[in-house]
Amino acid sequence: MQWSWYPVQLSFYVATVATIWTFILAILAAFWMTKKHRKGKAIIETIFFLPLVLPPTVIGFLLIIIFGRNSWVGQAIESITGNSLLFTTTAAVIAAAVVAFPLMYQSIKTGFLSVDSNIIGAAQVDGATEWVILWKIVIPLSFRSILTGVVLGFTRGFGEFGATLMFAGNIPGKTQTIPTAIYLAIETGATNIAWYYVWISISFSFLLLFIINRIRGDT
Repeated sequence: MQWSWYPVQLSFYVATVATIWTFILAILAAFWMTKKHRKGKAIIETIFFLPLVLPPTVIGFLLIIIFGRNSWVGQAIESITGNSLLFTTTAAVIAAAVVAFPLMYQSIKTGFLSVDSNIIGAAQVDGATEWVILWKIVIPLSFRSILTGVVLGFTRGFGEFGATLMFAGNIPGKTQTIPTAIYLAIETGATNIAWYYVWISISFSFLLLFIINRIRGDT
């Protein structure tokens, strides 16, 4: 096995795209779930948090079942694009987004719940719509929690391994990310190459966690 920058570049690409999509979904889900009297709220949130406790192989298996060629979703995608999602960069993005969502959702939801309800009530009295309240009031007042969630989600997606290995594979130059490159390096006895990827991963993760602590105002 030879050293390559491709796993590093792909990891950043996958984590970035996954974070963008996860951010949109987490914002909408958190805003909807913080409203009172949502039926089935406990069940929905349990589903949201399942990726935190399920083994990565289970998540990968479920993604294969949902998006594989034998499912109607997979068949529909293949009929439109002409290709299966399995063993593609898109599959790596989906896997990263699934595992990153719970962390980002929880942080954003916590920020939304911290917003003074009196401010929201006053905006409603003045005729503000739900979307105006979200974008003009809730999001600005939850900025720190949202940014923390984004960083945590990015870090989680950046380091995703198990589900990515099953769903996207470990194809050098195509779907190989830093975690899967480390796995292959160890399997082939290329310990020195594994260390390069490990140090890149540790350094970047440390930097992101440091940023989170600064955002929270920790010393």
